[in-house]
Amino acid sequence: MRSTKTIIFAAASVLALSACGGSGSSGGGARDFVRGVGSSTVYPFATAVAEAYAKSSGSKSPVIESTGTGAGMKLFCAGVGAQHPDIEDASRRIKKSEYEECQKNGVKEIVEIQVGIDGIAFAESKSGPGFQLTPADIYKALAANPFGKPNTAKTWKDVNPSLPAEPILVYGPPSTSGTRDALKELILEAGCKTDAATAALKDSDKDKYEATCHDIREDGPYVDAGENDNLIVQKISQNSKAIGIFGYSFLEENPDSLKGIPMSGITPTYATISDYTYPGARPLYIYVKKQHLAPIKSLQGYVAEWVKSWGKDGLLQKKGMVIAPEDVRAKSADIAAKMTPLDPAGLK
Repeated sequence: MRSTKTIIFAAASVLALSACGGSGSSGGGARDFVRGVGSSTVYPFATAVAEAYAKSSGSKSPVIESTGTGAGMKLFCAGVGAQHPDIEDASRRIKKSEYEECQKNGVKEIVEIQVGIDGIAFAESKSGPGFQLTPADIYKALAANPFGKPNTAKTWKDVNPSLPAEPILVYGPPSTSGTRDALKELILEAGCKTDAATAALKDSDKDKYEATCHDIREDGPYVDAGENDNLIVQKISQNSKAIGIFGYSFLEENPDSLKGIPMSGITPTYATISDYTYPGARPLYIYVKKQHLAPIKSLQGYVAEWVKSWGKDGLLQKKGMVIAPEDVRAKSADIAAKMTPLDPAGLK
């Protein structure tokens, strides 16, 4: 099930978008509002900043779409011009292949700004059995072919004798989601590498290594819940035997119905995500199309509103975002002020 959410804070925004036209390296055409796409995890923060910006500036409020990080990157990198998004919200870093696609389509200058930190939270109902999991448990439960063999595990006890004999039922993000990418890279791969022979494939057969470590089973235990983290919250709230995977802010917003599941003995909390001791901690980003700064007059102001909002006790922390360390915030503020383009050298 896939749900694409769009918040339109100004009623005329959609009409204005359809009236815009033009493309090309100058960012042709005009639009009197900002358009952002991307991560469902970043979505509630992006919309909060959009509301604050509209209120403080008197400008039309940005239109923010929750498409998932991967799908958002495709839209963002499709070209330059008023028909294309100005900002991509991302729960992971842009990939080298995505950057190259942007370049191919004329999106030459991309500004990368880290706006905060989040964690891939594993959660269960308050009435759940009290799971205590490790990356290896998650990998053995959800991988399509754990350690190269078809996954036959039906219950958590099949995965680890110390776990409950409950059916494996995990609601999680779709393949277009940055949270799904982070799940694979931070949790599944960590579990996969506990087997020395499989870990060795990274050097000898990279394609086989990635398939073995990253592919998720499709026979029922893992349920793709679409780009709708609130749906996952509802599902696990109503089923004490189910587990949900989503951004930490959704766990923090539902303390009466959900509880976090410790990963390797570390519970997802603001503190453990902030210091990266929780295994699922990850940075959050926005990507700005620099070529749109001139034609989209409110774009710079919207980015500046992010800077105003991400500090200690600021709007975003109140909304559940884990704020980045002071030095990271200072660096991000400098990039936002100067609109310094991303150096792609470190992309993977």
